[in-house]
Amino acid sequence: MQCPECQSTHICKNGKKRGKQNYLCKDCRRQFIDDYEPYLGYGPEVQQFCLRMYVNGSGFRAIERVTGVHHTTVIDWVKQVGERLPDAYQPEVMPEVGELDELETFIGKKNKIWIWTAVDHFRPGILGWVVGDHSAETFKPLWAIVVAWRCYFYVSDGWPVYPMFIADEDHIVSKTYMTRVEGENTRLRHYLARLHRKTLCYSKSKEMLMHSLRLLIHYLKFWEVPIPYGYHT
Repeated sequence: MQCPECQSTHICKNGKKRGKQNYLCKDCRRQFIDDYEPYLGYGPEVQQFCLRMYVNGSGFRAIERVTGVHHTTVIDWVKQVGERLPDAYQPEVMPEVGELDELETFIGKKNKIWIWTAVDHFRPGILGWVVGDHSAETFKPLWAIVVAWRCYFYVSDGWPVYPMFIADEDHIVSKTYMTRVEGENTRLRHYLARLHRKTLCYSKSKEMLMHSLRLLIHYLKFWEVPIPYGYHT
């Protein structure tokens, strides 16, 4: 018997792991089991099914209970996909009226964070978003996207940050004309378990929230989920 790390034959028994004999290499100190079972992994069908469950309101633990795929594996898939997706999509037609709004949620159970979204008043879909606090500094990169649309008007709920960027003559403050953006934000809450108002699911990090949003917004735009890297056939 040889060590799989250094090929040394100076090995000894070192207890058992999951009912199988564990060995220790005396030279490099690598621990190993002699007869590893082959790992087949999960194919793209299983990966996509789990991700579809995720963007249709299931939490990671619920996905594990239904599919048997460990929740940490599903989390890794969401991260892999989220890293490849954009934060904004180029409008097919430049919006004439833009709507802006903020969606409150949490990192952990108590730390408030806001998702700022921007949409075309006349067409479905979120075109840009940022995540952060309720300040102008957070909104600034989203405005850099929105201002390029050169809209006739921008509609908001009147949060004090908006007048810092939008000229008074171009700014409509009215909840009545915000049905599109409020509808899109409601869809985010509906489809993503961590955004439900009363739930045990919540984001533990800003990074994971952003990966989840990229995946969901992609899904709502194209009605498909990408395949993560590294699956085995």
